Amino acid sequence: MTIAYLNGQYLPLSEAKISPMDRGFLFGDGVYEVIPSYQGKTVAAQYHLDRLRHSLEGIQLCIALSDEDLSGILQLLIERNGGGDLGIYLQITRGVAEKRQHAFPEHISPTLFAYTFPINAPSDGATETATCFTTVTRTDGRWDRCHIKSTALLGNVLHMMEAINDGAEEVLLFNESNLLTEAAACNVFIVKDGQIYTPELDHQKLPGVTRRLCLELLEEHTDWRVHVGPVTREAVMSAQEVWLSSSTKELAPVIAIDGKPVGDGKPGRYWSQAQRLFHLYRFDKR
Repeated sequence: MTIAYLNGQYLPLSEAKISPMDRGFLFGDGVYEVIPSYQGKTVAAQYHLDRLRHSLEGIQLCIALSDEDLSGILQLLIERNGGGDLGIYLQITRGVAEKRQHAFPEHISPTLFAYTFPINAPSDGATETATCFTTVTRTDGRWDRCHIKSTALLGNVLHMMEAINDGAEEVLLFNESNLLTEAAACNVFIVKDGQIYTPELDHQKLPGVTRRLCLELLEEHTDWRVHVGPVTREAVMSAQEVWLSSSTKELAPVIAIDGKPVGDGKPGRYWSQAQRLFHLYRFDKR
């Protein structure tokens, strides 16, 4: 039985009830984080809480809880759900209003909800056991504030369903200038001519925690040349390797784009080494 947290209470997930007048339900007026934990230890929890604060600022929502308070909630949720390999979903909405109106209501309390769910054990970078992804490409049709981790994910959901309907697992998104933004639920890295590339952050991309960790680990533990800047569709389609990055996937190899193999259609050696770094150092940054 999954134990959830809702506004100060720990209770079975099936018993957690939220008013239909909650602005998160009515407007998607809220933000969220997904924080991985392995055998009771969170990965980069402070980075996730930092991003949560930026998202809250982005929607002009203040909460009374400190990062220490939130960390305590996360840890207790892990313990009450038996530890193991768990993802923690944490959502904060503006709360329950008396009436439905677009303008922010005054004097309402935010709704804080969290629960855990099982996630796969982390990869050690072995190519033989890698979970690989196939992708399709689309023009990015989401809103212009993707740097906010908003609960309003309909644009991402519709793009993801385009991939699934085409028999793939993810979608690579490009803006009107044919520059890579991200995937529906991941940031993206490519390897071309032995060098690593990932798009620079702006309003079109979520500042992924795993992306941030990857860049830190590559800088500290490799001599690879890593470029953060514009990545063209041409560069993606001719890349030797493409990786997806997210908190629950860490780094995941893409083996096909639009039905064509990436490289030799197998996880590459750069991905293997980068994921191995995650396996060794994922708990250093917390």
